[in-house]
Order: sequence, then C-alpha cells, then structure tokens
Amino acid sequence: MLNHNSYFDGQVQSVGFERNGLRATVGVIAPGEYRFSTGAPERMSVVSGMLSVRLLDAEWLSFPAGTSFEVPADSSFEVRAVGGAAAYLCEFLR
Repeated sequence: MLNHNSYFDGQVQSVGFERNGLRATVGVIAPGEYRFSTGAPERMSVVSGMLSVRLLDAEWLSFPAGTSFEVPADSSFEVRAVGGAAAYLCEFLR
C-alpha cells in the first residue's frame, strides 16, 4: 500500500511504502529549511539535487546526489534543499 504525506504547506512531499518487511519513503524537498523528528533510525539517500543537513545541532554538512547519511532514533535533524528541489529515499532501519 502507498501512503502520501505532505509537510510544511506542501513544500515536502513523500510516498511511503513497505518492501521485504521494511518501511521506506521517497520524496521531494522544495528549497527551504525544515526540521524533522525521528522515531526509528533512518538512512536518507539523496537521489537528485543537494541537501545540507544538520544532525543533533552539529555543523551543517552537504550531501550531493548519490550520497547518504543516517539519523539516530528518537532525535531530530534539520535539512535544506540547496540550489533547487532535491529528491530522496528514506529507509527506516528497524
């Protein structure tokens, strides 16, 4: 089953799905800065574009297409789409 989610007045859109018992979402982030909270650990892979990410109030790091980062469970992170919209794959690691 597919689940559509819209956040931040439609600036972030995602479609959730399950494969081999694991949950994931694919989506697009419009230019801007957004803060997300996590329940489970996540791996975010940048599919297209560039994301700047700040984990656990650390420094901003850049992730171009083809790279990924992991976010611990029960935490939050900030993300910025840089230079235009960015597409991502988010895999829930448990």
